[in-house]
Amino acid sequence: MTVRTISRSEAGNGVAATAVLRPPAAALHRVVDFVSLTKPRIVLMVLVTTAVGYRLGSTGAVDWVRLLQTLLGTALVAAGTLALNQYLERESDGLLRRTQHRALPDGRLAPREALVFGTLMSLIGLGYLAVMVGSLATGLTLATTCLYLFLYTPLKQLTPLATLVGAIPGAMPPLTGWAAARGEFGPGGWVLFAILFLWQVPHTLAIAQLYREDYARAGIRVLPVVDPDGRSTERQIVLGALALWAIALLPTLVGLTGSLYFFGALALDSLFLACAIAHALDPSRASARRVVLASVLLLPLLFALMAFDAIG
Repeated sequence: MTVRTISRSEAGNGVAATAVLRPPAAALHRVVDFVSLTKPRIVLMVLVTTAVGYRLGSTGAVDWVRLLQTLLGTALVAAGTLALNQYLERESDGLLRRTQHRALPDGRLAPREALVFGTLMSLIGLGYLAVMVGSLATGLTLATTCLYLFLYTPLKQLTPLATLVGAIPGAMPPLTGWAAARGEFGPGGWVLFAILFLWQVPHTLAIAQLYREDYARAGIRVLPVVDPDGRSTERQIVLGALALWAIALLPTLVGLTGSLYFFGALALDSLFLACAIAHALDPSRASARRVVLASVLLLPLLFALMAFDAIG
């Protein structure tokens, strides 16, 4: 597309200038839209939890080259999976106020483009992991993708239990990191899986409470949509936070971390549990937002403490 520059004389004679993106600007916007398909913040969380799983699963010195190979393959697959998720959910995203301006429902990218992009990213990432890291980590990553796209995503339209199903692939990254480091499963890897699984329950339900009307409009059957008075939702938030409070102490008890992590996790999870209980006792949008914010702060702090105070 060629854009003609309007001279001063033409402008002075009242020639209207239509704002048209020059080719470089249009290309940049497309790049930004493709990147947005990958949900970079979620990919970053996946990489952090994978890296911590690798760190705790390492015996002796960390093999940094293998860690970087694991993270690169994981990043490609996670980005591709999330792009494919947006492809599958493009219609429901168009009905949600908070997602209707994404690249697919807004029409800035064609569905075929997202499908090809997400598929290529996922396949390249899986192939890279298979060659450079090993079959166990590759198999776990493939299972994560399949569970997320072909079980969790369609179940969201059918049952509130989709939240628990979705927490399974969501909790796989640290287990994958552990498997990449050790070449096998172990109790420590499953502890990390359990921590991330339980964290997702209050986090996801609090978000669903904030956007209950939006989810209902799109036909997404999260628990707050089928629980109008919110009592079951608030109970599940508290139970999830309480279970996390107990399980988050296990890394020290099974010998993965030292006392610094234990007391740090005890303090952080106690504060999070307090937020969950306060919300259940006096539910409101403000208290739900506090639960979401507390959960967003809790996870990176917990995993940072794990990495810092790891034994071995």
